[in-house]
Amino acid sequence: MEILKKVSEEFSGMRLDKVSSMIFEDYSRSQLKKWILEGRILLNNELASPRETVFTNDEIEINPISEIKTSWQPEDIDFEIIKEEKEYLIINKPSNLIMHPGAGCNKGTLANGLLFKFPKLKNIPRAGIVHRLDKDTSGIILVAKTEKFRNYFVNLLQERRVKKNYKACVVGSIIGSFEINDPIGRDKNNRTKMSVRPDGKEAHSFVRLEESYKNYSLLDISIKTGRTHQIRVHLNSKKLPIIGDKTYNPSKHIAKDTSTDLADVIRNFPRQALHSYHLSFEDPCTKEMLSFSAPLHEDMKNLINSLKKHI
Repeated sequence: MEILKKVSEEFSGMRLDKVSSMIFEDYSRSQLKKWILEGRILLNNELASPRETVFTNDEIEINPISEIKTSWQPEDIDFEIIKEEKEYLIINKPSNLIMHPGAGCNKGTLANGLLFKFPKLKNIPRAGIVHRLDKDTSGIILVAKTEKFRNYFVNLLQERRVKKNYKACVVGSIIGSFEINDPIGRDKNNRTKMSVRPDGKEAHSFVRLEESYKNYSLLDISIKTGRTHQIRVHLNSKKLPIIGDKTYNPSKHIAKDTSTDLADVIRNFPRQALHSYHLSFEDPCTKEMLSFSAPLHEDMKNLINSLKKHI
């Protein structure tokens, strides 16, 4: 049973664990703090630490009982398994795939597919999913197969000890690399969007040019934080909109001197050209760094080939 509540103005600026104890009065503060550390309490659908600051209209979701809701039914969903270990899976999520059931969508998600292929995941919160990608972002996802490893990986995420890298095709050009440290919060005019705003939460992205295609670029992005839509918002704020991003590049911006053929390719690209290609973390037993990669999907490969012809 999941319970979702919004933060009222009177609690804005306070710690997550303190606010949780005030709005979920049926549970003790120590129990709530334990659930935050276990990843059973999410802030704006993201993992957070007990010390995280909350703001007005933030959403706190609590999962007090470790069970999959009735809507989380096994379903044969196609996705690539890159690596399977005793305690976790590494998968390459396709685009156009939602992570788990939610409002208005109770089937056809990654969680449904995981429960079909690995029935024992019904005993793990959220079918073992401990981090997320947007529906139309492809790439690497770790799934915990045991409660012990799930708690370990949640702790790594909260301590920012998991390295994640992405590739994005954008409109615009850069030289070298740069860092974006602009805070992100809910857009004041559209609650389904995020935006850079001074009263938002800290967000750090590191951007490096991988290839330049004459007014278009392939970028390599690593993130220190994991805010909702972070890369999409940060790049758009620097006038580097991601090709195909329906939310932050709805006009499907086309650079000057773009050929008619390439303009058609860009306008018809069906999703944001963003792919999570690398994940690394410390092995809990050997303490060695484990690294995994997910190859680009065919649609992004084809897009990059079209951009190269534009040079």
